[in-house]
Amino acid sequence: MPKYKIAVFDMDGTILNTLDDMTVACNYTLDRMGMPQRTIDEVRMFVGNGIPKLVERIAPAGTDAETLKEMLDIFMPFYSAHSMDKTGPYAGIPELLKRLKDNGIRLACVSNKADAAMRKLCDVFFTGLFDDAEGERAGVNKKPAPDMVWAALDKMGARKEDAVYIGDSNVDYETAVNSGLDCISVTWGFRTREFLEKLGTKCIVDTPDEVFEVIMGR
Repeated sequence: MPKYKIAVFDMDGTILNTLDDMTVACNYTLDRMGMPQRTIDEVRMFVGNGIPKLVERIAPAGTDAETLKEMLDIFMPFYSAHSMDKTGPYAGIPELLKRLKDNGIRLACVSNKADAAMRKLCDVFFTGLFDDAEGERAGVNKKPAPDMVWAALDKMGARKEDAVYIGDSNVDYETAVNSGLDCISVTWGFRTREFLEKLGTKCIVDTPDEVFEVIMGR
């Protein structure tokens, strides 16, 4: 008997490595604005709270709201056109999702990425695997608020007691806590094991196989 019936996955840094494409989009935006470039490690730490917050973080300190909007207007169409240039699933993730599905576990993806973009990525890389996908959209609070997680569970007719949240960052851990779900934190994403340990997360895994074992209660 599985320990959980529902697995709710984060996207960026958990099932998809989107960091290269996001870094290129960030630096394209900064270059257009005549601003200093950012390293991939800087972008790695800026990701997690949605695109508007990412743009705010890459901008020089004190950048005004009007300039941030201009940057966002540059970033969004460029990233939309190039979001799959280098992006792809982490090793073992498609197999993990199929294995969970074959064992009767229902799957959801919840991301602060724009709803249309994250659904497109789910369709391209994980066709037919997710029972529901929830992205950032107007009127719904972003993670770490629990709203998107609860929306997914509601659409799936599931109880939070039967679900576990899988993510790679502090935003994901806080989302799990705020949603009332157990959390599995993965080390292959945008945060280090040391960083995750300091959060206080009780379950940290290094491989997709370990995620399967935890969910199945083995």
